[in-house]
Amino acid sequence: MKSRILLFFLALAVWALLNWTPDWQHMLIGVFVAAFVAFMTGDLFVRRPHLFTHLNRYLWFFYYCPIFIWECIKANIDVAYRVIHPDLPIHPGIVKVRTSLKSDTALTFLANSITLTPGTLSVDVDKENGVLYVHWIEVKDKDIEKATGLVAERFERILKRIFE
Repeated sequence: MKSRILLFFLALAVWALLNWTPDWQHMLIGVFVAAFVAFMTGDLFVRRPHLFTHLNRYLWFFYYCPIFIWECIKANIDVAYRVIHPDLPIHPGIVKVRTSLKSDTALTFLANSITLTPGTLSVDVDKENGVLYVHWIEVKDKDIEKATGLVAERFERILKRIFE
């Protein structure tokens, strides 16, 4: 029930910010839309809503954003170099990446961060064993620990502080 209430207010705030028309008709429609969204997807939204009250998690998220953007820029340059290079220096493969993240949200963020970084793509998540399978355009090492350090470690240590 708490997650539905939290989702209602979050959806209403997003509606108000996107709509930006402070009249009662738009807000009334926003209340109905937010209630519908909360009713239909509230049980899928958050399993631990008390985590939203920790300010430290928001600060770590704001720290994570520029790091993620920087990693995307570096990966874009690397992939662009590989595309325009005459010999196309790629050695693709699927590597196992070990993760200590346990929550669904943290694993989703890690998998999406890896996928959104050009040159890597999260293929599968094995939550029980704590393993992600990642397709990598340039496999530098097939060892699980070294691949984890190269692909996921920069995101994982920050995501652990945000979501765990």
